[in-house]
Amino acid sequence: MIQALIHGALLAFGLILPLGAQNVFVFNQGATQTHFRRALPVILTASLCDTLLITLAVLGVSVLILTVSWLQIVLFSIGILFLLYMGWSIWRAETGPAEKHAEQMSTKQQISFAASVSLLNPHAILDTIGVIGTSSIQYQGMEKWAFSLACISVSWLWFFGLGLCGRWVGQLDASGRVLGFINKISALIIWGVAVYMILHLTNPN
Repeated sequence: MIQALIHGALLAFGLILPLGAQNVFVFNQGATQTHFRRALPVILTASLCDTLLITLAVLGVSVLILTVSWLQIVLFSIGILFLLYMGWSIWRAETGPAEKHAEQMSTKQQISFAASVSLLNPHAILDTIGVIGTSSIQYQGMEKWAFSLACISVSWLWFFGLGLCGRWVGQLDASGRVLGFINKISALIIWGVAVYMILHLTNPN
């Protein structure tokens, strides 16, 4: 049981740590919102989406995505469109003193963008299915659920920590210049993921 918990925690942390569109978006919203509670929709959505992916991977359901070619094409196509639009929205978002720009994105936008960058992200899906799902096969019963719970817990702790870190950076930047720079970098990374998805879609081999 302890081994399964440690294995799940280390594996999840190793997968979630690299810089990607999901992490960038959560950090960006933590930094640009005037209060931490305004970033909660993104944090909760990203955490819940990861919980869903991990659960489906452990149950073996999500392996269908790897075996149904047309489903992959639809998933990637929708993901590309969302990422391109998200990058544009973040790139052109205004930054400045908190009292001047009360909220960069509406709650509906936050939730839809966070869900798209989580569920339509090929890295997240393939890592979850290929690594977490495959690794869970060696466990049975309570050990499998302990492994899953460790992965899910790391995901939730990470996104809340990332949002808090972004909020701290946002509080230090009274002028909004740093946030403007963060927005541009965030948009470029998100567009980079979209380009990667386009290349993968047009040349899967």
